[in-house]
Amino acid sequence: MIQLDQITIPEHVFGYPGVAFGGYVAGVLAAHSPAETLRVDFRGAVPVGAPLTRTGTARGGLALTDADGAVLTEAHPATLDLDVPDCPPRAEVEAATDRALRSTRRPYTHCYGCGQGCPPGRGLRLFPAPLRERGLVVSAWTPDPALAGPDDTVGRENVWAAMDCPGGWVGFTLTGMRQGSVTAALTTTVLAPVEAGAPHISYAWPLAVQGRKHTVGVALATSSGELCAVAEALWIEPREPSPHPLP
Repeated sequence: MIQLDQITIPEHVFGYPGVAFGGYVAGVLAAHSPAETLRVDFRGAVPVGAPLTRTGTARGGLALTDADGAVLTEAHPATLDLDVPDCPPRAEVEAATDRALRSTRRPYTHCYGCGQGCPPGRGLRLFPAPLRERGLVVSAWTPDPALAGPDDTVGRENVWAAMDCPGGWVGFTLTGMRQGSVTAALTTTVLAPVEAGAPHISYAWPLAVQGRKHTVGVALATSSGELCAVAEALWIEPREPSPHPLP
């Protein structure tokens, strides 16, 4: 492998405590790849606040390694053939999001993607909720301007981050996935810039369940339904029940 540079995931960018948020990590690699579609595989837990090395791979991809040289995350160009459902109406999405946030059963966490405990700009504050009559998990999301670059569009790492948690909530609320499950792979195509401060719709749906493996589709669209990004994610359940709450 060819060493390229060093990267440290900020300490507040975690999913489960101490473990870097997978979608964000994937987006950090994607930001350095010219590929339109990229698949990122997670080989091990990526720590926050620790130096990581970005390297090139023999397959023409990228990887993140730890201080001992172990590959934690690997990315390579891919294709994505996904049948994306129609974007649900924003009014339905807003109502579902509002119901979820009022629910006393919803865990209060500091997950970078879906945690209510993250202040604006320190997390995505994307709150997925089931829309069972459509077989979807949805969220009304307005990206905070702090997530944007100088051009007022959301950075690649945060666009990819937005494709992560919705898939987990599909598993947790629609397909019976165990708590403590993790993202094993994320394949994403970014189709259009995501404008900070503008309303968007996130929606996700189940694709397949095979044993502990849950495959899901995820889309991010403008409020008028124009797609900004699409993804396919593989989530894997723990072998044993986990004490972790929903992420």
